[in-house]
Amino acid sequence: MGRLMVLALRVVLVALLAGSVFVQAVMVPLLASDLAELDPRYMYLRVPILVIIVLGMVTVEVVLVCVWRLVTMVRRGTVFSPDAFRYVHIVIGAVVAAALLFFAFGALLAPGDPVPPGMVLLIGGAGLAALGVALVVLVLRMLLAQAVDRDVEAARMRAELEEVI
Repeated sequence: MGRLMVLALRVVLVALLAGSVFVQAVMVPLLASDLAELDPRYMYLRVPILVIIVLGMVTVEVVLVCVWRLVTMVRRGTVFSPDAFRYVHIVIGAVVAAALLFFAFGALLAPGDPVPPGMVLLIGGAGLAALGVALVVLVLRMLLAQAVDRDVEAARMRAELEEVI
């Protein structure tokens, strides 16, 4: 991976991280004040909605930090090592947690009439899409495992060849 590509990816990661921190620091309090003006029948939704949004932002931040660490490993040439699996596992866990938060959000809004049923269906679809992303990352993890195994095998063969020579 070229130096320019790493720099561009890091700029995007920093922008996304700054955006998620902005949402937590500014937008969530504004949303909390807007939700305070809700119909009294739906006031029970206020705290769970805010908690789900903050936890969702935390999952995004966890993924961004792990991708940063993996990009660092790529730049150093150490990504094909067992250390990379830790970050990949954390990414998979964070994406699955985000999917569960989508499902919880949809279940929270489903009873009664706070939102139209189509909105709940869209939220469920977003949760399903997040699970799809987790499956794609799992497939990429399997590819990483194969690459690590091949790298270890190549190192073993080189060592044997050096003994012969």
